[in-house]
Amino acid sequence: MRLMTQDSRLTTASRRRFRLTAAIVVLFSGAAAAQQRTLTIGDIYDPSTRENFSGNVPADVAWIDGTHYATPRNGNGGASWMSVDAASGSERPLYDAAKMEAALARLPGVGANEARRMARSRRLIFNRRYSAALLTIDADLYMYSFERDEAVRLTSSEGDEELPAFSPDGRLVAFIRHNDLYVVDTAGQRESRLTTDGAPKILNGILDWVYEEEIYGRGSRRAYWWSPDSSRVAFLRIDDTPVPTYVTVDDISYEQKVEHWDWPKAGDPNPVVTLGVVPAAGGSIRWVNTDSYPPGDRLIVGVGWAPDSRKIVYEVQNRIQSWLDLDTVDVSAGKTSTVLRETSKAFIDPGDYQPPTWLNDGSFLWLSDTSGWKHVYHYSAGGTLIKQVTSGKWELRTLHGIDPATGWIYFSGTERSHIGGDVYRVKLDGSGFERLSKTPGTHTARFSPAFAYYVDSWSDVTTPTQMRLHRSDGSEVRVIDENKVAALGRYTLAKPEFLQVATRDGFLMEAMMIRPPDFDPSRRYPVYQFTYAGPHNPQVRNAWRGSEGMYHQLLAQNGIIVWICDNRSASGKGAESTWQMYRNAGELELRDIEDGLAWLTRQPYVDASRVGIHGWSYGGFMTSYALTHSTRFVMGIAGGTVSDWRDYDTVYTERYMGLPGDNPEGYRKSSPRWAARDLHGALLLVHGAIDDNVHVSNTMQFAYELQKAQKPFQMMLYPKARHGVTDPAQVMHLRTAMLAFVLEHLRPEQAPAPARTASGPP
Repeated sequence: MRLMTQDSRLTTASRRRFRLTAAIVVLFSGAAAAQQRTLTIGDIYDPSTRENFSGNVPADVAWIDGTHYATPRNGNGGASWMSVDAASGSERPLYDAAKMEAALARLPGVGANEARRMARSRRLIFNRRYSAALLTIDADLYMYSFERDEAVRLTSSEGDEELPAFSPDGRLVAFIRHNDLYVVDTAGQRESRLTTDGAPKILNGILDWVYEEEIYGRGSRRAYWWSPDSSRVAFLRIDDTPVPTYVTVDDISYEQKVEHWDWPKAGDPNPVVTLGVVPAAGGSIRWVNTDSYPPGDRLIVGVGWAPDSRKIVYEVQNRIQSWLDLDTVDVSAGKTSTVLRETSKAFIDPGDYQPPTWLNDGSFLWLSDTSGWKHVYHYSAGGTLIKQVTSGKWELRTLHGIDPATGWIYFSGTERSHIGGDVYRVKLDGSGFERLSKTPGTHTARFSPAFAYYVDSWSDVTTPTQMRLHRSDGSEVRVIDENKVAALGRYTLAKPEFLQVATRDGFLMEAMMIRPPDFDPSRRYPVYQFTYAGPHNPQVRNAWRGSEGMYHQLLAQNGIIVWICDNRSASGKGAESTWQMYRNAGELELRDIEDGLAWLTRQPYVDASRVGIHGWSYGGFMTSYALTHSTRFVMGIAGGTVSDWRDYDTVYTERYMGLPGDNPEGYRKSSPRWAARDLHGALLLVHGAIDDNVHVSNTMQFAYELQKAQKPFQMMLYPKARHGVTDPAQVMHLRTAMLAFVLEHLRPEQAPAPARTASGPP
């Protein structure tokens, strides 16, 4: 489950209501207050009138070699891909788009319009040398060679060719057709079928729903891995036969569109997953022997290759994810061995793990949070710990790699700030620890292959994303894109404040407050709390928040204090902070949220009788749980809510809650559905009608229990919307409905506060 944010549209009546806010403020730009405007919903969300508050977000870069990177440039009719000299910034076209267009148009069956569109597409798939690109036209694969100025059609068979990828040497392309794995030779267009049993419930080389969502991550369903020498392909075979089916129905057309999803709810059978390896030229499949792991209690959560292509390296977990094995298999002999096993008193999140980083001597770097905080460890090839390289009460978030020439390990982490992110380096022996990024905020790095440079994308809470090139010692080479956004200077915006609040047992929570821009400490203001609250998913971040951040500014302009306070399990402060909610979702999160509000509502400018809460996904669950387990909130907006943890998927839910049969009381206590009779405050339930992630059945079941308990509430369903509402018209509608609900129940006013002294943390 991942955080989703939503958007919507404002009525004329509502516009009149929130334009009452005063306009004397301190601005991001420092311009005179009289020149500023107040925000409207249309300024943020209306596709025809909205402002671009994030600017032209710098396009991502992909390193071609140690000194050049590729990046797209938008232009008339599409994008042009450029090869950029990193140090100087000089650039040239990566290929001649006009030549590509002409070469494609010469092929039978490729129309002129399609050739023009594909030659200027941002969705090209490049080979490792960036000398050729894959394109998909009418469900078939094509390749264009930049060096030869030649386009060829690689496939001509019925069915979509999904998830194509070049082999490392660029001579072959693998892809999925009808759930089978294929390879085609780019020189002779000879096609080899590597698997033969693909079917609707048998997936070879492609992930099913739960493996994509909860283990390997959204963005690609690819479940095959080329060996470094291009001779073999490792792949997962996923058998969804035992998995129950969930149905979503799109009712908008006259004939319903019915979708069937292989979707295991907590306690249901998981897919049966096996790991195979097959020669790229075709031949017998060798299945990795995993008999020591029972099929119903086995998750294969990571796959890769050793640098010499002789071994596959893979990670296995038990169903409830209380341990993780790092295993290897010799692809010739078939011999398997366990390199190391990690265990946890609660759970190990497979999404937090990266594959081993190999050193020239066969040893490897490994990320682990078994100490309670994620750090990098150096192991021998046989799995003997050589050294814990980093340590401390902070997280190493991303391991970028090691420069074998210098011994520097490069990584990103939170050593300076739990609400930001910085780039660091350290020697293999743990010496020379150094923070490379200087400016506070959130930095993400993409290093060149030889670690001579890195591209740093940076933002903070008041600055949209900027991009700079740095040397590996952190020194700045040049600004790639400063991305100045003039629109920010035209509006009345308050500067968010970061602070820390202690819980009753001393845990220090990170918080952010946005006060109304005309804040008057003699008045008392209502509070809108935005939350996610889910494990290891902090919302208090010193980073640009885009339209969501501007929506919070809009609320502040309407006389509302916006409050974001990360409960401990959501804080990102190590795995140890999440372990405490194990088998009992909701209770500790709510206690922390209430502790944060206890501090906030003791401030003389806060009206404790007017506090609302809003969240989506896990935040929707937390909102529903708060309104059924607390009396502090006068309103809540629960979007995409989980109302019963038996309704959510096996991998995510069982990681935190255990199996339903082993923890029946925990499941029931943690599910707002069964506490509907205790609802306090006004509730707005929002859900996408064809949500394939948190199913709309959650909201329907909750609504049914609320109705039986005679509890009033409001509900808004969005047809054709999944876990996020993305259609611009629906986004406008949703945000309009949300704003109206907030203004109705929090009733911003200008009443002076009684004289009293602010108290400290609880």
